[in-house]
Amino acid sequence: MPHSSSVFLRAAAAVCALAALPLTTHSQAKTPAPVPTTYVKAGHLFDATSDKLRDNVVLVIDGERISKIAPAAEVTIPADAKVLDLSSAWVLPGLIDCHTHLEARSDKYDPINEVKQTPFTNGFNGVVNAAKTLQAGFTSVRDVGSSPFFAVDLRRYIDEGFIPGPRVVASGPALSITGGHGDMNGFAPAVSNMLYPAEKDFAIVDSPDEIRHAIRAQVKYGVDVIKILATGGVLSQGDKPGAEQFTYEEMKTAVETAHATGRKVAAHAHGTQGIKDAVRAGVDSIEHGSLIDAEGIQLMKQHGTYLVADIYNDDYILGKAVEFGLPQENVDKEKMVGRLQRENFQKAVEAGVKIAFGTDAGVYPHGDNAKQFHYMVKFGMTPAGAIRAATQSAADLIDRSKDIGTLESGKYADLIAVTANPLDKVEVLEHVGFVMKGGKVYKDELSPAK
Repeated sequence: MPHSSSVFLRAAAAVCALAALPLTTHSQAKTPAPVPTTYVKAGHLFDATSDKLRDNVVLVIDGERISKIAPAAEVTIPADAKVLDLSSAWVLPGLIDCHTHLEARSDKYDPINEVKQTPFTNGFNGVVNAAKTLQAGFTSVRDVGSSPFFAVDLRRYIDEGFIPGPRVVASGPALSITGGHGDMNGFAPAVSNMLYPAEKDFAIVDSPDEIRHAIRAQVKYGVDVIKILATGGVLSQGDKPGAEQFTYEEMKTAVETAHATGRKVAAHAHGTQGIKDAVRAGVDSIEHGSLIDAEGIQLMKQHGTYLVADIYNDDYILGKAVEFGLPQENVDKEKMVGRLQRENFQKAVEAGVKIAFGTDAGVYPHGDNAKQFHYMVKFGMTPAGAIRAATQSAADLIDRSKDIGTLESGKYADLIAVTANPLDKVEVLEHVGFVMKGGKVYKDELSPAK
């Protein structure tokens, strides 16, 4: 056998010889196909850069992105071009829901379901719920709190085009404390430890060191955002919505660790003191905000913290959810916070707190996200302000403003259309007739067939 060094030298020479060969036509065969161009005629356009409508404009879409928006009189459309005629419709940016749970079903409230279902159940739920959400006109969502690492995988499969759905900004399991909102309360220790062994690594944390570890581990597995449970919750057992769970120092640790990795922090917070400590700690958004007081409102305005308040689902929780087995403890807690949450939302709006649209989808049926617009207007926002909360402001909160949130040149062609003016009646957004994401049409009940 030849000496190993001579074998290595001959192999190295062969590699060098190959590298010296001229390039073949293989790269030419891979020349990208021309980017398809689509022209969208918009009778009325709300681009979310202001509160005004623009009439009779054309959007030129090259591939996934918008290349031009101009008055129809200034755009020459080639005779053989692909044209989507929405001249009789109102066109808006794709909507964004900043608080969803795509793995959840709103007809499964009994805690015993946690014991019955397998890890695959959430995957089946997610595929169905993502499609419903997209069909409803929500082209982007932030999924805030799911099993490890459901939302990350769902995001990946949607981005690959394997399943239809919105763009997903993914969190991992929400960080909580032992016995708090988010823990497996009410079960025997053997049951909790058997079913959720990963929770200790990724979710249940009782010290600054454990918080750092959990956040770093979640980042390792690909999350986009960190969710912390600053106070107790409504749809859980054995905890109180107003009770603070993490100390200020613990929340500060979470924020510093997450921000160091480039991730924002969403803080579930119903309770008055928990909200204020979370804002002082530097969280990027307060989720729910039910029991916020005047000082908390001023702190949010001072720090530029977003409020993401799910002010629709109180109706569903106190109505349909009871039929699906919602325990009385949860009903009582919702009765305590639901009305106050809406009243305090109105106070926050009047004070000028930044508002981003978020609904807690999964508590109610996915696809009904737009039902919240009615309540946002009822409790203080203008229709245009509510829509911008679900477009421009939502994109800012989730760090996607360069790509989505408004209809402008260079951004993704994520757009929807409806049959009436949403600035006159915002409820029209509950019935979206046209959905495009990244230049691809997923729903079209409005443009006439060519």
